[in-house]
Amino acid sequence: MIIFQTDSVEMPNIDEKRISRWLKDVAHSYNKSVGDLCYRFCSDEVILDCNRQFLNHDYFTDIITFDYTEGRRISGDMLISLETVASNAEKLGVGYDRELLRVIVHGVLHLCGLHDKEPGEREQMEAAENKALEMIYA
Repeated sequence: MIIFQTDSVEMPNIDEKRISRWLKDVAHSYNKSVGDLCYRFCSDEVILDCNRQFLNHDYFTDIITFDYTEGRRISGDMLISLETVASNAEKLGVGYDRELLRVIVHGVLHLCGLHDKEPGEREQMEAAENKALEMIYA
């Protein structure tokens, strides 16, 4: 089950059914099935508090992914700061909706085993994000 919730922000204007189908398709492309995914949209302050509390990081971020995957069945909680998504979209010169979709799929890609911290991983993650975005815009 894929659910979308909010914490201290308004729900973004998203097509939950279409996004859920897309996320399942992305997971299947990595030979994974989808278990329980919870997306919680929040403010910068909420994500900063979570980043400090759980990861000992003292900075804003667009997404934090908590991975509960077992075997090939991905599950997790994703916390997404809509404020950071908006500021990143502006900095990158892309539309807010596209940037939000990129961040949403970023969490699933982490659950599928992709990383973005070590050298070369960021480029692989960006390529995977772009491929996934092509799937939803096809």
